[in-house]
Amino acid sequence: MQIDETASQETMSWWQRGVIYQIYPRSFQDSNADGIGDLDGIIGRIGYLAELGIDAIWISPIFQSPMADFGYDISDYLAIDPLFGDLPAFDRLVTEAHRLGLRVILDYVPNHTSDRHPWFIESRSSPTNPKRDWYIWRDAGPDGGSPTNWISEFGNSSWTWDGRTGQFYYHAFLREQPDLNWRQPQVRAAMLDVLRFWFARGVDGFRVDAIHHLIEDAEFRDNPINPQWREGRSPARRLLRVHTIDQPEVHDAIADMRRAAEEWGRDRVLIGEAYLPIDRLVTYYGAELGGFHLPFNFHLISTPWTAPAVSALIEAYEKQLPAGGWPNWVLGNHDRSRLATRVGEAQARVAAVLLLTLRGTPTIYQGEEIGMGDVPIPPERVRDPWERNVPGLGLGRDPVRTPMQWDSTPNAGFSAVEPWLPVSGDFARRNVAAQSADPGSILSLYRSLLALRRAEPALNIGAYVPVLTTEHVLAYERRHDESRLLVVLNFTGQAAQVEAGRGRVLISTGARRSGEEIGATLSIGPDEGLVAERLA
Repeated sequence: MQIDETASQETMSWWQRGVIYQIYPRSFQDSNADGIGDLDGIIGRIGYLAELGIDAIWISPIFQSPMADFGYDISDYLAIDPLFGDLPAFDRLVTEAHRLGLRVILDYVPNHTSDRHPWFIESRSSPTNPKRDWYIWRDAGPDGGSPTNWISEFGNSSWTWDGRTGQFYYHAFLREQPDLNWRQPQVRAAMLDVLRFWFARGVDGFRVDAIHHLIEDAEFRDNPINPQWREGRSPARRLLRVHTIDQPEVHDAIADMRRAAEEWGRDRVLIGEAYLPIDRLVTYYGAELGGFHLPFNFHLISTPWTAPAVSALIEAYEKQLPAGGWPNWVLGNHDRSRLATRVGEAQARVAAVLLLTLRGTPTIYQGEEIGMGDVPIPPERVRDPWERNVPGLGLGRDPVRTPMQWDSTPNAGFSAVEPWLPVSGDFARRNVAAQSADPGSILSLYRSLLALRRAEPALNIGAYVPVLTTEHVLAYERRHDESRLLVVLNFTGQAAQVEAGRGRVLISTGARRSGEEIGATLSIGPDEGLVAERLA
């Protein structure tokens, strides 16, 4: 249990009190009928986001890019790709978001550039070019092959031969995404200036991509074989990545990023993406909290969806947080199977209650609030390079990146033309317009939860206190000053009876009405999640 008696709305930062909403811009709203979402599309829908009740939007990469990996291969960090708009459009978006009380968070991709970035073009031009060591170049191994056995995240070797200069270059992802050399001081300075450029344009923070990949082993040692790897799993996991991720020097680079952010005041936020065990993840808060404000906690995505497993995760995470470290929770993003597909439609409502009542900052992925699921992608429509590199393993991310479903008009109101990815077949009934008019919809549930979270300090900054865990049910309290809110979640389709204490219902995913009193012995319905005000 974590309790801070001095916590108040005034002493906590907006990113601690608030809720973040991830926008995948290619699929949010198309404004110019090219089938791809854009900045003007986000501006046109931003009123919806303000009404939803979130506090910040995080926009996946919108920078100039050849789109080998849909924006994560950047050829100019200081320009907007024409697919999405231009700098004036971005400035309009920031202005409108701030007018509506929303913060703007951008993606920052420090690990690699596009192979078409001017820096890499120079680096590749000659072994003696001044920017040669801005990237990671190595001679061939003794057998004439790759310098190490390292495997890229997309399944092939991490090394690509450059015949013109007679060396290999390293890439943790696609060969079109060469890794920057963060041990080179000029690289570090140039990349920190990227942060400063966008902070100067009013950006409120950054989600920092693939931070655990930032620096590799200085001795270029081979990774050991993973004895638990089996056929049918990602080829990238054939090896244990002990020499290619989570290196000690990463934390010095993060500290530099934090200092750059704090040049703009203490209201800016840095969020780090690192898929790591909890004991390693929490080190990314940094020494004396000089690291990330929020190292993204993805563990709910991969934890078995049972009350005991989720309860154990919460306990382990809270226990290992450093003093002063603020928790955060994620149930879905643009890389992982959608929540409703993983846990089912009924449990997606229980998951919404969990996400928005746990202690810490929640992040909602676009479409979760209307219960969108994974969309099957015909082979001829596959766009994701991961799926193309290793077909048949189900690793492709296209199914979770399909267009947002706004209404029942053609293409779900996303575009006037056929979108870049197919729209889900259920869009006519599962869309924002239909659910906005239905008080029993999952969208209405999200709106109610977000409104309650904003109104109740017990939810947005209060302590987490476990109450009970059974085979079926997880119950906990959120406390602040004299306020006590009880959360009870049934993770199964079977009714259960628990001793959770008396309360007055505020929100329920079941048949209970707001204001209904519950007794000390609670019969909780199948797939029910509820939030109640404690009664003495």
